[in-house]
Amino acid sequence: MSPRKPGKAPIGGSPNNAAGESPRTTAGAPNKTRAQSATEAHRRERNEPSERFTPIPMSYLIFVAVLTIIGFVYMLRYSGDEGIHGDMRTASALAPQAPSAAGNAARGGADGKAAAGDQIYAALCVACHQANGQGLAGVFPPLAESEWVKGVPETPIKILLAGLNGTITVKGQVYNGQMPAFKQLSDAEIAAVLSYIRASWNNGAAAVMADAVAPLRAALKDRTTPWNGEAELGRPQ
Repeated sequence: MSPRKPGKAPIGGSPNNAAGESPRTTAGAPNKTRAQSATEAHRRERNEPSERFTPIPMSYLIFVAVLTIIGFVYMLRYSGDEGIHGDMRTASALAPQAPSAAGNAARGGADGKAAAGDQIYAALCVACHQANGQGLAGVFPPLAESEWVKGVPETPIKILLAGLNGTITVKGQVYNGQMPAFKQLSDAEIAAVLSYIRASWNNGAAAVMADAVAPLRAALKDRTTPWNGEAELGRPQ
């Protein structure tokens, strides 16, 4: 048998591996095929997100069930011929009532069709003079216990018909502002809102009748400018 020539590898070997062992990397780890590397890389990746069924939390189901039971009990408790409403008023309590004399005075008239002064005040006056009639200090004068309210009714009627722009003194404090005219209100509505104001907040003044508004409206029909405060209206009497 002839000696093996140096540098020539047998079949299946390599010049650097004369004994025919499996090829190895320089780091000593076995070589991997491309398919094996791809498989291992795929295993290291996380799974793609997918939509799954999420059950409703038990606490939510219990909450809905409790509300349903409460609603059912409420319907059983408050259903019937009388029909008690949510604020505990019965149908008979909600039926229209005949207006009383005090109510008519606050509304500016003596019939059931008189304008509601409290509603007019809530719609047009409460933003400035407030629900309690105290106004805003230094900005909007108070109506509660005001000499302008408790005096002769002609002065507040004139202000409502023409508006106000100038300095006035109310309960010892000076106010310099503007008030729009409300001549779009009818005679009955002006009488109603003034009657409501004069009867509220300890003012204790008499009601205003619509008959007192009509002549002043006629006298001021051509006026286009507001009253210049106390300089034109004078102090209330």
